[in-house]
Amino acid sequence: MAFQFRRSGNPGLNDSTFTRVPRVGFGEQPMTVAGTVNKSFLLLVVMMLSALWPWLQASAGNTQAVGGLVTLGAIGGFILALIISFKPTTAPYLAVPYAALEGVVLGAISAMFEARYPGIAIEAIGGTFAVSFVMLMLYRTRVIRVTDRLRAVVMGAMFGIVLLYVGAWILSFFHVAVPFINSGGPLGIAFSVFVIGVAAFMLTLDFDMIERGAAAGAPQYMEWYGAFGLMVTLVWMYVEMLRLLAKLQQR
Repeated sequence: MAFQFRRSGNPGLNDSTFTRVPRVGFGEQPMTVAGTVNKSFLLLVVMMLSALWPWLQASAGNTQAVGGLVTLGAIGGFILALIISFKPTTAPYLAVPYAALEGVVLGAISAMFEARYPGIAIEAIGGTFAVSFVMLMLYRTRVIRVTDRLRAVVMGAMFGIVLLYVGAWILSFFHVAVPFINSGGPLGIAFSVFVIGVAAFMLTLDFDMIERGAAAGAPQYMEWYGAFGLMVTLVWMYVEMLRLLAKLQQR
């Protein structure tokens, strides 16, 4: 029997996330919110530990190795994310390697930003955790309620941002820049604040989807899938936080 769920704003947690998995069988352990939280914490630890090596390499001045790590981690992480998204049963085996690869990328990117703006990495980490905690509390106390309208607005904004980034990337091949994406002016700062806000609301959609999965008795391996989805959002938020802080320091 298929599960029926509304959309999450996270590409990793959407309408088809739970509709394509069977109901947990007799004697099997179902998905729980606590289990998903524990696995999310494990992935976060793996990500942070794997970020240390490129960070140390950059601190030692080995920038060439760091640049190669960004490419390797980004490609590897993207491939694993696609596999997990299309085949959730692989999440228990691929979520940890995904977190490790993303950690390599974040460690390298953080080191590059840190070299130019000392102290920015710890500020971005603190900002990401602060926003995530606030959104969790607002969701748990039901100050923010995940409704169909909220899902539609957040998803529309998310896809708009993705299309804008893809368009800017294509235009860069023709030496055409979209100024407000990277500029430190008022419009550029406002854009980064907006993107972080969208990422923050995506977290509430992720929380809601995980709760619905647990309530419907999804198989236990979906805990790994839910944790993977949360990592996708947190990684995006952290990178956007770095970009915002860099823009502020440019001023």
